[in-house]
This record gives sequence, C-alpha cells and structure tokens, in this order.
Amino acid sequence: MDQLTKGTNAPLHASRVTLTVDVPAPADLSALLVTEDGKVRTDADFVFYNQPTGPGVRCVQPTAGQAWRVEVDLAAVPADVHAVRLVTSLDDASATFGGIGQPVAHVSDDAGTPLFAFPMTGLTTESIVVALEVYRRAGAWKVRAVGQGYAGGLADLITDHGVSVEDAPPPPAPAPVAAPVPPTPVAPAPAAPPPAPAAPAEPAEVQLTKARPVSLSKGQKVTLTKDGGVALTMVRMGLGWDPVRKRGMFGSREVEIDLDASAVLLAGTEPVDVAFYNNLRTRDGSVQHTGDNRTGEGDGDDETILIDLTRVPVHVTSVMLVVSSYEGHTFEQVQNAFCRLVDHTTGAELARYTLAGGMPHTGMIMARVYRQGSAWKLQAVGEGIQARTPSDAIPALIRYLG
Repeated sequence: MDQLTKGTNAPLHASRVTLTVDVPAPADLSALLVTEDGKVRTDADFVFYNQPTGPGVRCVQPTAGQAWRVEVDLAAVPADVHAVRLVTSLDDASATFGGIGQPVAHVSDDAGTPLFAFPMTGLTTESIVVALEVYRRAGAWKVRAVGQGYAGGLADLITDHGVSVEDAPPPPAPAPVAAPVPPTPVAPAPAAPPPAPAAPAEPAEVQLTKARPVSLSKGQKVTLTKDGGVALTMVRMGLGWDPVRKRGMFGSREVEIDLDASAVLLAGTEPVDVAFYNNLRTRDGSVQHTGDNRTGEGDGDDETILIDLTRVPVHVTSVMLVVSSYEGHTFEQVQNAFCRLVDHTTGAELARYTLAGGMPHTGMIMARVYRQGSAWKLQAVGEGIQARTPSDAIPALIRYLG
C-alpha cells in the first residue's frame, strides 16, 4: 500500500475501487460526480445517504463490522464525468476536524486489497472535507489526494460544486425585549434567617391494579403484586426507543441507533451474572434476553428481558435493567425511550416509565427490580451513565442499590 500526501496523485489499475475515511468521531461519507469545470451535471450527481446511488457510484452506510464506504465502478462512470470526489462530513456540525484528530482516507480494490492511504494534515476549523478524487487523465484513471476543507460546512461545499437545494426556513425573529424599569427604592427589611432546606420528597409507592397500568415517575416504586395481593411470578421488561430523525439541507434520515438492553444480577453490591446480547440466558435460567435489535426500528418493545422471579437465586438481591449504546451515540440522539413491565402470563402491561428528554450519556440505568423481605419491588431509575457495554455500566450501579 502506498501513502499519499496532499496534492500528489497515482495511477489506478483496478476497475472497481472502494473509498473510505477513518475519522475519530461520528461522520458521514458522500460523493460528487463532477465535469471538467468541477461542477455536477445535475443534483443527481451528489450521492449521499438520502440518494445513495449514482451512475457507477454507490454510497453504503455502516453495517456490522464495516464503516461508511463509497464504491466506484470506474467502467460505469459516464464519459462526461471527469472525477468522483469523496467527501467526509462530521455529524456534529459544531465540531471541527482540527478538534477531533486526523482523518485518514483509504483506497482499496474490490477484493479489499489496500492500494493507497492519505493522512489528511493541516485541517483546523473545517467540518467537511473533500478527501480525495479519482479522475480521468489521458484515457486512464488516477487518484489524487485533495484534503480540501470547508469551514462553512455543507453549504459552502455544495455551492462550490453547483448543487442546488431547497432553502431552509428562516429562524423565527426573537421576541422584542422590554426595557428594564428601574426599581423603586424601599427601606431594607430586617434580614430573616434562611429557611432550612427541605429534604427532597420521596415519590409515593404505588400499587399495581388490574387493567390500569401505572405511569411511573423517576424514582417511583411499585410492589410486584397484582390485585388481591397475588405475587407476580414471570415479568417481562420491555425496553424501547426511536432514533431521532437527522435533518440536513438535502432532507432527513433516521440515524440507526444500536442500543442494548441488559440485566445485571447482583448479590448485595457484587455482580454475579448478566443477560445481554452476547449471553442471552443467565446460568440459572431465571433471566432471559430475547434477542438483539441494532436499529430501534419498529413500534413497541425493541428488546425484552424475561425475569422468572420464582427462579432468581436466593442470594441475588437486585436485578438492574440497563440500556447501553454500543456505537457510542448519546441519548440526545434518541427519543421516546421507555421501560415497561408486563405480566408475562397474561400479557397485561402493569407499569411504564418513559424517559423525557435526551441526556449526553451513552448509557441509562432504566429500572431496578429488588427484594424487600419476601416481596419483589420495581423502582424506576432513569439515570444517565457512560456505558457502551453492560460491563461498562457495572461500576455505576452500586450507588443505586441502597
């Protein structure tokens, strides 16, 4: 594999190439098909997530084990297209390449053999970069290391290449602010001692009632018995979320968010077992994870965990229900996150805790199922933590076990 520096070029001997960029932050890839004057022929020559195919070019979103990539079949690129330019842009429009570290562009053939690498140096305030281009020269194809950034972001880049888009609606005008009125002087009153701070009120514990699900607030607890004091035996914890639609100048798309539900079993403060996507059943079989959902797509529960309360070992005092973000997305990129409790025997929903508003965390402790004497209880937690896997979450669980 050869390494390119900015401005250098090299011949391409492969007829199909794959273009990627390693970026130490969430980022997208796209491609521009341009003529000799550096402009697109039509808006269809901008290939990106909402328009993933063009003549001879395909933009492929990340899948398990594979990053964003742009695949180019050089023989299928129209004759009036002079170059295919590879563009990388940061998901966070407020971030810059100077602040996240050096991106590296790669070219490989269709067999996956690396051909060229281009570490992009000198980037500072740019949020979007033309990384490299494959172009025609004297009847053959070559690759050039470009590394040209745009501090003005996507708007600057597309204007430079002749792409037209709908204008975004202007932001609403700020409401007029009234001029402050000077206060009327008054004689100072004698200072009173400050009141003692009130202790935060503990949410009242509620009871489960047949055919009337409980809507839990943060910290609230329920006793896991049904009408008539009959103890629940098999409960299903459903966890769900929806990805936030990402809006851009070229439309919107749903960002796939891979959240993972897990159940961590603890004896006192000591973790003893876990059920999650890589271990769907605890050793004793009392807790089962029903399978992984990698996108949050669809209505209802995205992942579920079954807990047979009659089989949980006597030394286990708590089962913590945790959601973690495998790809490192935060809950600011998630909406409608919820945790619900279902009587698995009847299918009736008993309680639901809905998370209001996103948090800048990659994990969430959703709920705690715990013993109190001979009874089991559920507590809605809803606390953000930094966790991309269940093991990352374990150190943060201890303070919620009291």
